[in-house]
Amino acid sequence: MNKAELIDQISKDAEITKTQANKAIDAFTNAIVSTLKKGDRVTLVGFGTFTVSERSARNGRNPQNGKKLKISAKKVAKFKAGKDFAEQIEKM
Repeated sequence: MNKAELIDQISKDAEITKTQANKAIDAFTNAIVSTLKKGDRVTLVGFGTFTVSERSARNGRNPQNGKKLKISAKKVAKFKAGKDFAEQIEKM
């Protein structure tokens, strides 16, 4: 599912316009990003938790030519599914 399909689904389920659904999705993602940038976590009980993790620098290899290269350290977003969410997926 891409963003346009998600907007359609939310618009239909919540009985709101596509414009309103798009604004809601943008507000949701912006709130998560700004919270993670501050170093905090976002926990949605039953759904999951968004956190930021640090990846240390490491050595890698270019798959095209086999040459070694250095991969710099960076911060990455992580998501851990909540119990209810995981159970619903399991039952599929």
